[in-house]
Amino acid sequence: MHECVEVYADRGEPCTVSNADLKLTPLSKLNHSMGGKMVDFAGYSMPIQFDSGIIPEHHHVREKCGLFDVSHMGPAFLKLEEMGSETALTGDAAHAKIAGIFEQLVCGDIAGLAPGEMRYTLLLNDDGGILDDLMVTRPFAPEEQGCLYIVVNAGCKEEDFALISEKCEGAVLERADDNALIAVQGPLTRKLMAKYAPQLADMVFMTAKRVDVCGVNCLASCSGYTGEDGYEILVPAEHAETITKTLLEDSGIAPIGLGARDSLRLEAGLCLYGHDMDTSKTPIEASLTWAVSKVRRDEADFPGGEKIIAQIENGTDMKRIGLTLIDKAPAREGSEIATKDGKIIGVITSGGHGHTAGKPVAMGYVQRGYTQAGTELDVLVRNKPRAAVVSRMPFVKQNYYRG
Repeated sequence: MHECVEVYADRGEPCTVSNADLKLTPLSKLNHSMGGKMVDFAGYSMPIQFDSGIIPEHHHVREKCGLFDVSHMGPAFLKLEEMGSETALTGDAAHAKIAGIFEQLVCGDIAGLAPGEMRYTLLLNDDGGILDDLMVTRPFAPEEQGCLYIVVNAGCKEEDFALISEKCEGAVLERADDNALIAVQGPLTRKLMAKYAPQLADMVFMTAKRVDVCGVNCLASCSGYTGEDGYEILVPAEHAETITKTLLEDSGIAPIGLGARDSLRLEAGLCLYGHDMDTSKTPIEASLTWAVSKVRRDEADFPGGEKIIAQIENGTDMKRIGLTLIDKAPAREGSEIATKDGKIIGVITSGGHGHTAGKPVAMGYVQRGYTQAGTELDVLVRNKPRAAVVSRMPFVKQNYYRG
């Protein structure tokens, strides 16, 4: 999840924003003052890159620590209506109730989350198509049981929030997207952030808790969309600029734009909603079978459950795969994938230079029978066949901290 914008980092094509109607984040003014090249993304003015450029920013995250403004995303809290009242359920009972309400929309095991655990899951339509991918967290604190912290994608959040509000009877949705959401990512993140938020040091991948960052209470998760160790931190809007400036005073932490965020997530083999998956794709076609929790499969009590279980058992006609290209020309979204004898069998959905992998990488969908790693294919780049090989993902090692 966690949207980023797909750009041609090697061509220097991002355009600056001139539309005064774009939405701003609590960090927009700071981004602009730091030399951010601002673009329109999901109706927000967002930095595609800073003065150093996309490729140096990509390497900085892989080698040190980068800070992203991802405040365009959709954080929110889904709470039981009776939460906080004298008769409200507490503890595991409260969690079981809110999880049961939300599980009717997604294929993940939300009921099985322990306090402080988070899960990647998929919001589905009645035909099993993917409406969005999102993160769902069970709060750690006892007084917050009966609540779920969710983060949806910026481009889908209005529709997502409307659907959740409509379908989750007995719960209320409280939006938190007027706050700042910052991501700090990279191999030095844990060491560097310990100076500003010591409570982050012992967090493991896919957990969350409230911590003080530079003396301000924030909600932090050990997660991200770069393949590196790091955190995503929900910061009160009024403190966002001060905290971000303080972190960026550290020589190891640099501001990073959405261009590098895209190249990083592609190398990590992570889907971009609206490109690598959408309502025309099921979790099985998108190679996200692991996101359909095993405990949910027996009942198939989620949208499109019967179809999705049948696909798990019988396979699908098309499936998402990874590709590496043999020469230096990257394959872009929309490029056709062909067999060596010229038969068109699929299409690229994300592609670009793998700056760390050292070669062009891509993701796309191909017909059944061509998904095996090592299969030699061609990608039509400017209508010329370029040799490619089906490759396992991620294209670079993921470095999540699991303790």
